[in-house]
Amino acid sequence: MKKFGNFVANDNLNFEVYEGEIFGFLGANGAGKTTAIRILSGLSESTSGEVIVAGYNAKKQPEQIKKNIGYMCQKFSLYADLTVKENIMLYGGIYGMRKALIRERTDILLNKLNFREYGDRFISDLPLGLKQKLAFSVAVMHEPKIVFLDEPTGGVDPITRRQFWEMIYETAARDITVFVTTHYMDEAEYCDRISIMSEGKIVALDTPVELKKQYDAESVEEVFVKIARPGNTPHPTPISSRGEGE
Repeated sequence: MKKFGNFVANDNLNFEVYEGEIFGFLGANGAGKTTAIRILSGLSESTSGEVIVAGYNAKKQPEQIKKNIGYMCQKFSLYADLTVKENIMLYGGIYGMRKALIRERTDILLNKLNFREYGDRFISDLPLGLKQKLAFSVAVMHEPKIVFLDEPTGGVDPITRRQFWEMIYETAARDITVFVTTHYMDEAEYCDRISIMSEGKIVALDTPVELKKQYDAESVEEVFVKIARPGNTPHPTPISSRGEGE
């Protein structure tokens, strides 16, 4: 649980996320998603309850969590006044990687993204789609156990969105858990499982296929609308769990 004074932002969230899973974390603005992600990433502390992320206790071992996760926030998170290579080197150092490994990963990353021509260009000069691809690649360059993506495709074109999700699938195939929030309901269909929050609670959690069956819906968007409609929010489905994240 997470409280701010008398306000309950996260109300007894109880769920597990599995290794290599693409987990969609959905909810309307103000539902409590960002608060939960901040707790799971070691940036904030829960008021009560146990939170285990990447095998570490969030209250007792927040620094260990930070070393074993990647994070890409909603707003572009790299430094606009540094070049592409400088950003990669900087974040590699922040993640505690050896210089030789950073140089090796930089070459791999630039080749994989076809970024050779952009290596010495300032981040501010890149189109948004390229910035987002780079930010995601940097977030997983240290091979974390889990990466948190907060609205990663906001504002990019449909082609870039598709390419971004191909990168997500490639990452999950390396057994890196991908924890993603999105307002695009068609993207939720790409997740292995999704949870839907409403008023600080998880009110639905299952695969997209099963949720559509449960709510007699043709799409995840229709499920979301049925849940978000005032007076139509069902009671949360009991979920066996060891904590708020893994």
